Amino acid sequence: MSLNDFDWAGFWEPSDYATQEYVDEPLTPALLERVERVLGYRLPSAYIELARYQNGGLPARTCHPTAEPTSWAKDHISIFGIKGIGETKPFSLIGERGSPFWMDEWRYPAIGVYFADCPSAGHDMVCLDYSECGPMGEPRVVHVDQEEDYKVTLVAPDFETFIRGLVDEGEFDVDD
Repeated sequence: MSLNDFDWAGFWEPSDYATQEYVDEPLTPALLERVERVLGYRLPSAYIELARYQNGGLPARTCHPTAEPTSWAKDHISIFGIKGIGETKPFSLIGERGSPFWMDEWRYPAIGVYFADCPSAGHDMVCLDYSECGPMGEPRVVHVDQEEDYKVTLVAPDFETFIRGLVDEGEFDVDD
């Protein structure tokens, strides 16, 4: 799986907030090894490619279709930011509000790595779910809803499909 042919133009939304809170230092082999060791999971190669282009931030296209309804909408989820592979920014994978924070403080299920937050300020998250593939496998991407007793909804079979499937919110009829 690879994002090497991905059109990065316009993928990230430039903002001072993203730079201060999400965009971590450039990814190095040592940093990747440390983050994976702390998390206990091998990160998908497509996530690593994304981080080599820009290590975290706010995407311009923030919605992804779903086959079943969530608390957000009947046919999609919305994300706010994607965590950088690092530890220096608050929203980095092992930063102050990284993946372990959501499991420790908010009691999200320990099924993998919480890599994207949603506009609900913590009431739902997007996770790399390793429950079927093990810590070294290729995780699926799921939406976990704290407001619905941590209901897990499949979003994409893998990280690359998730990134390629992000669309503008205008693709959905939000009045339904």
